[in-house]
Amino acid sequence: MKSSEKELFDDIDYRILDCIQSVNNISNTQIAEIVNLSAPAVHTRLKKIASQGIIDKQVAILNQQRLGFDLLCYVYMSTDIHREEELRILEDQLINIDEILECHSLTGEFDYLMKIVVRDRRELAQFIRKLNKMKVTRIQTNLSLREVKSTTALPIKGEF
Repeated sequence: MKSSEKELFDDIDYRILDCIQSVNNISNTQIAEIVNLSAPAVHTRLKKIASQGIIDKQVAILNQQRLGFDLLCYVYMSTDIHREEELRILEDQLINIDEILECHSLTGEFDYLMKIVVRDRRELAQFIRKLNKMKVTRIQTNLSLREVKSTTALPIKGEF
């Protein structure tokens, strides 16, 4: 965070941010108890924080295994595309593949890293066939054996 952005928030704002990123559907009253403010004061601060674009979205995080998505995979992909317009088309195709939870453009040996979820090996094979229809030169897939840590919470606790 830039120093100018840091000045916009005080310790209470950071504590509020930590509350809302750690607990789903926490009420203003509950936050107020934690940060020692009134619920209306928390509401005002949350409106200010939201107006500055700090909160991207509020969603429920679903349990992948209970919904039958047994394979979490990391897929590295290389392409021989170098023209910006063609890269944009490729990235638009990747954005529209439902199995891809995250996709990152990389430096180094591979051009992209994708975090994907599929129900089984058959769906993984279908996913890889989908990628092969694009201008892909190399794919490497790693299966996650078990999750050691997974969080969406940013490490802002040190800010206050």
